[in-house]
Amino acid sequence: MDKISRYRVACTLTFGDIYPQVIIWLITIFISLAVAMAMLGVSRPVYALATVGLILVLSLPFLLFAFVTTLLNHIELRSVDSSEAVQAQASEALATDQQPAQATS
Repeated sequence: MDKISRYRVACTLTFGDIYPQVIIWLITIFISLAVAMAMLGVSRPVYALATVGLILVLSLPFLLFAFVTTLLNHIELRSVDSSEAVQAQASEALATDQQPAQATS
């Protein structure tokens, strides 16, 4: 159990890492909607709805996969020096010694 406390989990993910993925997915959705509107004009509403549904169903797993792999690539295990571990334990001890605020009447 002592070995687990020698590592710190850090997530370095920022919004800029995911932003391009969201933009590409939105472009895909807008293109599929444009295709669906074009098919509606050709009097094929069933094909238009099927096209939008197919694009959504096929693109969502890829978007989810991209998000998850990006997140996992930005999770780091950092080793903590013994001096940092002592400071972390001291700050945890101070946090647990504090009493919660109470209302006075």
